Amino acid sequence: MHTNISMIGDDVLPFYSDFVASDYLVMREGVANDFTLKDMRKSKQVDKTIYELTGIYQKNGIEIEKIVNIMAPDSFPGMLLFTIKYVNKGEKEPVVTAWVNHDLYMDREEDSEPVWSLQCSSTSSRGDWVLPVTPGFYKKNYMGMNNSDYGGGIPVCDLWRKDGGFAIGVTDDVLRLVSFPVSRQKYENKANTKVLYEYSSPIDFKRNDTISTYNTFVSVHTGDFYNPLRQFSKYMQSKGMEFAAPEEDAFDAVWCAWGYERNFTMDEIKATLPKVKELGFKWVDVDDGFQVAIGDWDMNKRFPGGDKDMKALVDLIHRHGLKAKLWWAPLAADPNSQLLKESSKMKLLTKERLPCMITWWNCFYLSPVNPYTEKYTNDLVEKFIGDWGFDGLKLDGQHLNCCPPDYNPRSGLDYPEQAIEQLPAFYKGIFETARKINPNAVVQNCPCGTAMNFFNMPYMNQAVSSDPLSSWQIRLKGKVYRAIFDKIAYYADHVELSDNGNDFPTQIGVGAVVGSKFTYPRDNPEVKISYLLTPEKEAWFKKWVGIYNDKMLSKGEYLNLYDLGYDKPETHVIEKEGKMYYAFYADNWDGEIVLKGLENKKYTVCEYTDDSLKKYQVDGSDPVINISFKGSYLIEVY
Repeated sequence: MHTNISMIGDDVLPFYSDFVASDYLVMREGVANDFTLKDMRKSKQVDKTIYELTGIYQKNGIEIEKIVNIMAPDSFPGMLLFTIKYVNKGEKEPVVTAWVNHDLYMDREEDSEPVWSLQCSSTSSRGDWVLPVTPGFYKKNYMGMNNSDYGGGIPVCDLWRKDGGFAIGVTDDVLRLVSFPVSRQKYENKANTKVLYEYSSPIDFKRNDTISTYNTFVSVHTGDFYNPLRQFSKYMQSKGMEFAAPEEDAFDAVWCAWGYERNFTMDEIKATLPKVKELGFKWVDVDDGFQVAIGDWDMNKRFPGGDKDMKALVDLIHRHGLKAKLWWAPLAADPNSQLLKESSKMKLLTKERLPCMITWWNCFYLSPVNPYTEKYTNDLVEKFIGDWGFDGLKLDGQHLNCCPPDYNPRSGLDYPEQAIEQLPAFYKGIFETARKINPNAVVQNCPCGTAMNFFNMPYMNQAVSSDPLSSWQIRLKGKVYRAIFDKIAYYADHVELSDNGNDFPTQIGVGAVVGSKFTYPRDNPEVKISYLLTPEKEAWFKKWVGIYNDKMLSKGEYLNLYDLGYDKPETHVIEKEGKMYYAFYADNWDGEIVLKGLENKKYTVCEYTDDSLKKYQVDGSDPVINISFKGSYLIEVY
């Protein structure tokens, strides 16, 4: 029962030459990976073909039956869906420590370019989600907690070459604690990935017992990760997952008060509002620093009027014709907070019944599935949206993405890991409560630099690049979110977090919502870095925010025409109202570029971000342009 994976047609070379043991059990007594095929059955149903394969492993008195069901759905070509189970048919009872599905390889020629990969796990490194698999590479990609505050992700891994690739993933309805290790031996020319589940406590595999793996898939494709990731999302939606409808207000440009940092004052925000409006921003985000403590979400001493001061600030924002969003770090509470002094019932507890730390905030985790946490959280949403009058919420913190297992008996769980599986319901409660109070409320989930938990995504209507470390991360995250959602307002975060702190071309070219945290007319005296709006910056902001508001490419359709790993220069394309918007990125470029996706017609090319608005013609039958640029080159083609 060894396997080989290949793609028929499209001039895709075999991914690897040999048959491999791709699905197996790891035991203390050895690896059960060589199963002799005993039976195969095929059945055709209305919308799918189903195969059932049965085989036997026999070695040293251990006898295990393997049953593999493979479904080939007609509506998802190139995708196979697997359920695999093992039955102990022998007298011996081996100790099982792990199981593996789809241990697959991708060969490369010695002198060829590296395999590229999509790896969406979350760690404190906040690394890139798209990576070349170079010699000596290894990344475990565990979907559970990898660091004190970091865990979760998208349960898909993709490897691709220039001619094609394959993806693997888990299709259960909840996040499973599996890993997707990606590796390449230092002196070999093949990349490897797999679905790996490791038991926290090894299990005795008793006679007639059954071990069932999670539901998984394998798919093949050409191009980069976009198509298989989109197919995975569509399949999960076909099973019942529903994403929130796009919210019109979520596409408006954002100014955030975080430039004044945690010790901001109301007067600083008030003084900035006229400039915010003048520059074309339409959202004002009130950020971290208004609260008494994390967990105690009342106004601190800088707001002597308490709730009245916050209501007055929101009213003033509204009088400027702007919308107001409030920063908030749910699921966290300061150990010395009044909340935990009055009630410790909602803490997430370890196996030793100790609180779990969120080290970034120096806070304790609150259990997301605890009924006390649910009521406390929904009451806060009613205060923020209903009483204070905010139009949206910015949920912030890398700890939002996942959580440790919860051993608090007050949470009423069947098993501790259920907290992880039911975490999305916590965000569903926030989203539905906010939208019930304000039907147009914008809810942004910002898991600070992490690869967002796929199962949290349905309960937001604004995604965010979430503290990007580079312009490259802004662009690649944008492509990931565009693959998963049919339509999503993707906020690029503060432009000050992009390369050189001013890369509006990245924000606009990839179809993201623009944003900034500039300060004006002066900084808060306690900030460490100045984001003061100088006259030079102001001219730059007026230009680019004006372009954004004019074109609104964030509402356009992302076209997957270029391979993010192999096509040079890096290219993204947005189609909107019959026009094509190409965005090219490179440190330096001088040469030819093919404009993919055009028909056999004459086109006008407009350099719409250049002050000269230079125009020239291109023939769709031979759509080659010859240009030179540094950093970026954005054009409108019609």
